[in-house]
Amino acid sequence: MSAAAEAGLRRIFDVVDLLIDAVDEENLVPALLPLLLGAVPGDSIVWAPNPDPTHRPRTLPADLLTPDALAAFDRDAAADPLVAHTSAATGTPLRRSTLQSDRAYHALAAYHEVYRPLGAERQLAMSFAGGYADGTPRSICLAINRSGSDFTDDDVLTAALLRTRLAHVLRRLAPPPPQRYDVTRRESAVLALLAHGLTNQQIARRLDISPRTVDKHLEHAYAKLRVGGRVEAANAWLTRGDALRPASWTGIVAGHR
Repeated sequence: MSAAAEAGLRRIFDVVDLLIDAVDEENLVPALLPLLLGAVPGDSIVWAPNPDPTHRPRTLPADLLTPDALAAFDRDAAADPLVAHTSAATGTPLRRSTLQSDRAYHALAAYHEVYRPLGAERQLAMSFAGGYADGTPRSICLAINRSGSDFTDDDVLTAALLRTRLAHVLRRLAPPPPQRYDVTRRESAVLALLAHGLTNQQIARRLDISPRTVDKHLEHAYAKLRVGGRVEAANAWLTRGDALRPASWTGIVAGHR
């Protein structure tokens, strides 16, 4: 392996090492951006979550995008084929030069108002699943800019390798909201008592219903939880109880020890 190839591999490993140790997105992104620019060399980089009203785009250099540039981007983005690729297509790493000629690029309103002031004559962009923000799935658009030579095939390959790992760590750091289950208050009460070790007859006495009614509640709960029997249902209550408890279930199991 050549010295250049070995150095490039080391830069990729630096990104992967950081992702493995990441504990939150707020601290990850500022440390990540310079490492990404090392792995896929460029003059600047933009990390843009969408939709995520609490997180504006992060850039390196930090003051890359002015408010006027952001407003111009929002206004002109619909006519930009690279933006369309990252927002509505597969989001795989792609060079702008693969999509359009320099002449077509320079004719974009966004080129004059956003990209040229950044020195973004060449661009490599991709998007990937970015976990959840306020319960809503989001994506991350990552764009690397250059003023000089175009990105190489090796740059595209490196970006593709990192894209998978970036999506994985974002799923871990911004997980989906807990799943809710459409169990009724009475089904929830039966599950709670079942998880506390009561038999159907004991559950019936506690809730002042018949054992047959307990059977029916459990039958319905099994279907909703996609479990096959008492043990799995009890385990579901113990491991996923917060998603199974209606707001007014408190006190149902009070007094049982």
